[in-house]
Amino acid sequence: MEREVIWVAWEGPGLEHLRLVTSDNGVVANGLVIGLEAGRPFRIGYEIRCDGRWRVREVRAAAPDLERPVLELLADGEGRWKRRSGEPVPELDGCIDVDVSATPFTNTLPIRRLGLRPGESAEVDVAYVRVPGLLVGPERQRYGCLEARTDGGRYRFEALPSGFTAELAVDADGLVIDYPGLFRRAWSG
Repeated sequence: MEREVIWVAWEGPGLEHLRLVTSDNGVVANGLVIGLEAGRPFRIGYEIRCDGRWRVREVRAAAPDLERPVLELLADGEGRWKRRSGEPVPELDGCIDVDVSATPFTNTLPIRRLGLRPGESAEVDVAYVRVPGLLVGPERQRYGCLEARTDGGRYRFEALPSGFTAELAVDADGLVIDYPGLFRRAWSG
């Protein structure tokens, strides 16, 4: 399967183009995000590679306007991470998913990986990447399935312990349609 999606910021300027390819070999997501953070424009490109069970195996993000423009991480799909150089990243131990703050795509990863049914929820540890600085650290999150249909569903997302919550509408592939206050889909192919 190959999909392309464009999201726009809920308010103000912001845009993302995502190209998602899934195959028997796994998942490859390439995104380009342009937005504002603290009143300053930013742009980043990212690539996330997952195995066939939607477990993150590689993350690469580049912010060409920063002094330290590239983040490259490898994961074993079981919660152990290392830098491209081979140096372990122990603070991310236990994280299976990644959450890049500037894109709704990374919500798709736990939604697809967990396969929750209506009424079920799960807490996950994610490697949280703050944009535009590409700083990464662990974050605890919870996903709850509110509704599942053949054409999509609704999920409750919670960032723990900050208390931030959102109800996400997704399509049949688990891609966000509407993320109130942050993102809305402008086009899908």
